[in-house]
Amino acid sequence: MPPTDDKKTKVPGGAPQGPSIWMQLAIAAIVFLILSAGYSAVKQYFSQQSQSVPLSQIVSDVEAGKVSSITVQGNDVSATYADGSTKDATKEDENSFSQTLVNYGVPAEKISAVKITVQDQSGLQFWAITLIPIIVPSLMIFGLVWYLSRQLRGGGGMQAFTFGRSLARMISPEDSGKVTFADVAGAKEAKIELAEIVDFLKNPKKFIQIGARIPKGVLLMGAPGTGKTMLARAVAGEAGVPFFSISGSEFVEMFVGVGASRVRDLFQTAKKSAPAIIFVDEIDAVGRVRGSGVGGGNDEREQTLNQILVEMDGFEPAEKVIVMAATNRPDVLDPALLRPGRFDRRVVIDLPDRRDREDILMTHARKKPLGADVKLAVIAERTPGFSGADLANLMNEAAILAARENRKEITQYDLIRSIEKVMLGPERRSHVLNKAEKEITAYHEAGHALVASVLPYADPVHKISIISRGRAAGYTLKLPLDERRMQSRREFLDDIAVSLGGYLAEKIVFGDITTGASNDLQVLTALARNMVTRYGMSEKMGPVAFAASSRQALFGEGVEEEASQEVAAQIDAEVRKIIEGAHKKAENVIKKHRDALNAIAERLVEVETIEREAFEDILIAHGITPKKKEVLEPTIPLVE
Repeated sequence: MPPTDDKKTKVPGGAPQGPSIWMQLAIAAIVFLILSAGYSAVKQYFSQQSQSVPLSQIVSDVEAGKVSSITVQGNDVSATYADGSTKDATKEDENSFSQTLVNYGVPAEKISAVKITVQDQSGLQFWAITLIPIIVPSLMIFGLVWYLSRQLRGGGGMQAFTFGRSLARMISPEDSGKVTFADVAGAKEAKIELAEIVDFLKNPKKFIQIGARIPKGVLLMGAPGTGKTMLARAVAGEAGVPFFSISGSEFVEMFVGVGASRVRDLFQTAKKSAPAIIFVDEIDAVGRVRGSGVGGGNDEREQTLNQILVEMDGFEPAEKVIVMAATNRPDVLDPALLRPGRFDRRVVIDLPDRRDREDILMTHARKKPLGADVKLAVIAERTPGFSGADLANLMNEAAILAARENRKEITQYDLIRSIEKVMLGPERRSHVLNKAEKEITAYHEAGHALVASVLPYADPVHKISIISRGRAAGYTLKLPLDERRMQSRREFLDDIAVSLGGYLAEKIVFGDITTGASNDLQVLTALARNMVTRYGMSEKMGPVAFAASSRQALFGEGVEEEASQEVAAQIDAEVRKIIEGAHKKAENVIKKHRDALNAIAERLVEVETIEREAFEDILIAHGITPKKKEVLEPTIPLVE
């Protein structure tokens, strides 16, 4: 977390971030209104204390004996009455007040009965009384204008218009929450690559002596949740240097030039703290290929990217400042970012394998009480394809399940349930199927499981359930026996047949089909089309890719090269041929092992969930041998 100072958060430039501009304008307006109201109230109070009347009325009141005393100050006459009230009037300049009374014909005895006091008005008092009504409002307006102009200039403590300032959060080496490589499980190859960066930051002399230059940038590429941001923080923690973190989207605002200004401010701040690391998360937000925008490449995002390119390797390259960036879309980045001299290192962070998953689970289980029956190795085996973030979520969901049931320890059963919750969503116990729907769902899932168990290149079944999870009425959990990075054509064909198992089971048993197979049909059709257009797995079409995995974007959309109508018709025919072949294969399996299908479905209707051991017992009872590691032949033949 960035260092804080009371209620203000420090930014790398050293200036605290205060309230927003709209909040400051509101405060200034409120203060102005309060002062204006106070001035009006004071003025009204004094005006109410004395009533202004014509001079003739005061003369009449003196003649009537109602006035007890009179104070004359210049031309201002203030009469105090016997009842304590006060009235003010103004006399003429030439005559004194006594002469004015005589001129009005007031008898001498009436004048002598009134105490008349004459006060000389000083020059200071005269000017104060004259100028205060003008000066006070003027000062209030001037103060408001000065306050706002001070914010516009960016001076003082509170910064109103700090659009051009970098929004990066700085993590200093002294922070207690720093991360090191020991806190990041898995990603062994990535750690080895990044260890060189740490060594250069710690001891640059040995590299400089031999003529090696510091890497300008390190691009971390990998699927979401694989730990790219955590690895970047670990590099800073290992090297003991300041770490400036910012998201790519934080550079660009609606105001022109703000992004480029923030880039300049970020690099200037990092140079002052050098050696330092700048980390830009989701750099594809500003680093996309240029030339696809509207307006001749003049938009704000492209200006921001241009400034990043100049700062990384321009006329004044940053010394001892390493730029690290993370993205899960390296295919859309501008080539200028990826050339040598910019991002010299590109580190690919893959999804963790079984051993790495076990290490990650152990890392996230440090502060969680685990039961004696917990075997993290088993959980690692059942979570192929899970990222580090998925595994962290799995451990958290297991802890939530245990706490919800008022238990003090996490059990293996909690972890198993959390796997399914992360993969498919929470159980929908309230979604109760009627008897007919329950039976159809049971045969549907039994069809998937049976075909997967019979076909040699399909993954073995670990669990079958007709309890609704997420959007699925039921599910069949298949997991590979071994970790694999590639899939063969035969595995794809068996996967398509497995997807058709539920559809065919409904059709053969009930003579009708339901909407339950809609998602299966979408998945298998997309897989068959990819086999033809991407992977070159069609004998007729040959090793030709008809759809690129990525192309330059235009107006935010991918541009695909369209095949001719003749070729498109051939592709459709090949897709249909693959699906029809898998259809026949799955149909033969279901018809041949109809008794096993019935047994699996009946057991599902009875207990709703079948685990792997119970499922294999049913298979053995019907003459089907469950798959084991040692009986499977290699699925990927060697290239001759």
